[in-house]
Amino acid sequence: MKMKAFMPAICLAALTLARPDAVVGSVRADAMTTEDLLKKVSQQLDDVSDKVKATAEDALKQAKQSGEVSQETKEASDKLLSAQTALNGKVTELQSSLEGLDKKTLEIAQQVAEGVNPAGSARPMTLGQAFVAEEDQIKNFSNNGAKGSLRIVVSNAVTTAAGSGGGLIYQDEDRDPVRMPRRRLLIRELLTQGKVNSDIVKYRKQVLRDNNAAMVAEGAAMPESSFGWEKASAEVKKIGHHTNITEEALVDADFLQTEIDTELRYGVDLEEEKQILAGDGAGENLTGLLSEASAFSAASGLPNETRIDRLRLAILQVALADYIATSFVLNPTDWAAIDLLKDSQGRYVFGNASAVSTPMLWGKDVAESNSMSAGEWLTGDLAIAATYYDRQQTEVLISSEHDTNFIEDMLTMKARKRVALAHKRPAAMVTGNFSFS
Repeated sequence: MKMKAFMPAICLAALTLARPDAVVGSVRADAMTTEDLLKKVSQQLDDVSDKVKATAEDALKQAKQSGEVSQETKEASDKLLSAQTALNGKVTELQSSLEGLDKKTLEIAQQVAEGVNPAGSARPMTLGQAFVAEEDQIKNFSNNGAKGSLRIVVSNAVTTAAGSGGGLIYQDEDRDPVRMPRRRLLIRELLTQGKVNSDIVKYRKQVLRDNNAAMVAEGAAMPESSFGWEKASAEVKKIGHHTNITEEALVDADFLQTEIDTELRYGVDLEEEKQILAGDGAGENLTGLLSEASAFSAASGLPNETRIDRLRLAILQVALADYIATSFVLNPTDWAAIDLLKDSQGRYVFGNASAVSTPMLWGKDVAESNSMSAGEWLTGDLAIAATYYDRQQTEVLISSEHDTNFIEDMLTMKARKRVALAHKRPAAMVTGNFSFS
């Protein structure tokens, strides 16, 4: 087959590869795409390969028959081999062209998907991408026997900055708020507790015991004793407070109502403890334990020089009143001073730094409370000394019907409770201070 029979296809392939990249627009309907041309040239290559094979077989046959190949067969073979070589080269070029087009198309698609990089700056690369980008440097290093060290500088790497990897970094949020400290409320638990269904608590209280019991002879008159009781009462008092919030805040902050509810309840309970311990009875105040307890009076002839001495004398005073003390109420500062008391050799007299135990002194429980003023104390059997009544336990209410709340989209939350404190055996308590002359 003549070489010129394949020239049109070969020239067309060459012209296609030589077409300028800047040409914009689609190919005319009568022109073939690179892919179509590759298929046609490949088909022609297959045809030429078949003819080359047939010519080779013909030449082999002639050689066997006459011992030589005709000049015409040699020329046909040379032309076919040349055509085959040319077509192989064009097929390779067309395949490379198609691969380049596919790669460019993929790059364009990725750029479109990622968006245009601002100001034409280079897009950040990962460590792997930066390493591949230094291909020439790596080859030179390898060709030189891989001697020494190779430094690949990662520039424009993906970082936590905005515009790089920073946009994908999410921050964790702990939704549980950090609350202010709350005092341990211990005093109420030291009292006897009950409930009442009215606005006042009435009870009977013995006020007279004139006991003249004596030994009596047969037939003699017995001595007379006298006893007396009187009615006593404790009025129910109310403790409460409120706060205002907007409707928007209550709706938008899902934890807000719970947090305010908890704070309002704690505020009521804190005031309750202060009233139980130190209320002065004026106005709507309760009459507290310190107001009704017997004042400390040291027994003569006994040591009264340290805090520990004084508290032991207070237990004695309660015992002399025919009651048995069960607990102390102290400010934490005073309890620390007792724990830290040392003898002349620097040894702890009472405290034990290695012990883990409930605070106790003279076998009595110690309630440390900031509700008790520093320097003051209370001891006794508080459970029989007073009874604490609940008329209405703490409740929290919310309403818009206050002042101008309705037209201002405001809400009012309030917490309240009603209680009464009855002092039935004041002599079972003794209070004093740590002032030493």
